[in-house]
Amino acid sequence: MRDRPPSPDQLISEIAAARPATVADYMAAANGHYYATRDPLGAAGDFTTAPEISQMFGEMVGVWIADLWQRAGSPAFRYIELGPGRGTLPVDALRTMARFGCTPLGVHLVETSPTLRAAQLARLPAATHHDEVDALPDDAPLIIVANEFFDALPIHQYIRTVDGWRERMVERRGDALTPVAGDVPADDTVPPILCGQSEGTIVETAPVSAAITQRCAFRLARQGGAMLAIDYGYGGPAAGDTLQAVKAHRFVDPFADPGEVDLTAHVDFTALADTARAAGAVASTLATQGEWLQRLGIDARLQSLTAAAPARADELKGQRDRLVRPDAMGELFKVMAFTAPGWPAPAGFTGDAA
Repeated sequence: MRDRPPSPDQLISEIAAARPATVADYMAAANGHYYATRDPLGAAGDFTTAPEISQMFGEMVGVWIADLWQRAGSPAFRYIELGPGRGTLPVDALRTMARFGCTPLGVHLVETSPTLRAAQLARLPAATHHDEVDALPDDAPLIIVANEFFDALPIHQYIRTVDGWRERMVERRGDALTPVAGDVPADDTVPPILCGQSEGTIVETAPVSAAITQRCAFRLARQGGAMLAIDYGYGGPAAGDTLQAVKAHRFVDPFADPGEVDLTAHVDFTALADTARAAGAVASTLATQGEWLQRLGIDARLQSLTAAAPARADELKGQRDRLVRPDAMGELFKVMAFTAPGWPAPAGFTGDAA
């Protein structure tokens, strides 16, 4: 058993040697290499995340944290971010939090990419890096932010065949990698509510995402605090193939050029919520990103920024619209929070938490 995923070259060599890989192993190896060897963000990279679009995004996260912190009694806490990219979001969030007197004991970033760690430290020189959530401090409540983190974690895919459910594998055919149905029955692995799907249907599970959510929720239940998860996804259970690849801001074949494209899959927020609840945390309802940002006050912030810089009015409105409008990121991206028992209900969500 390996300590770390194989490199893309090692993986391709194994697949060529008639040892097909699961989609999860393929995704882990490809993304492990991809993120370790580049800064993929921005116009010169492969994709752009919400914090890079506008400072307003990180500021609304900061408002959300400061509000929750105040209503929780202003406890000492540690700020945690999972996969913080270049560090743009925490810079904007922490600056906004400071305006409310909300200053954490420390800033802790869970990041394994040396390239991105360097970019983060350039913006947050006092931050502490960790390889995994198990290494986070246990001496205070944690407020954890995970923006576009879970989508890049490996998923397993299962496909319904004439003989029942089989795990989807990746094998080499000629010079190309292609997904195929495996040989081992996987009927017991597919969620029972989805087992009756028609032939050719694909179902995805994300055990790595579940494991990280569980560890974070255990910490919240024991130490206090909250977690904010923002990603493109859905409220499951649902069937469908959501694995996708992006390069230079265009969708490409996820099975071509492994390690050189960004592989992601849509996040099942219902599965995350079920895991968090089982670990002792409280899960909020699911909101769209557009709804959540508007409830937190992004439109008021837009007015303030526009008044301070009238020449940027169109630019700022465009940034807001990209984050909020249903035909941009506003509907596809979802938001959910997990809180410690006894902590106040977080802002930005409707209905009762469970």
